[in-house]
Amino acid sequence: MSSQLDTWYIVQQPDGQCDITDAQPAESSSPASPTPKQWGPYASQAEAIAHRIGLIRAGHCRPR
Repeated sequence: MSSQLDTWYIVQQPDGQCDITDAQPAESSSPASPTPKQWGPYASQAEAIAHRIGLIRAGHCRPR
């Protein structure tokens, strides 16, 4: 078992698609570039994938 905890996030891209990443999304300090929507953290990549599917079905993210 790994001593480092894995955390996964869903980040919405400007085109509306959502990516899953294991890095915490950076906060944007520029008012010209709005902070993208993000969800998480999730305990596993599988959990993040399941939540992304739910976001797609709810219309919050575009499918690839």
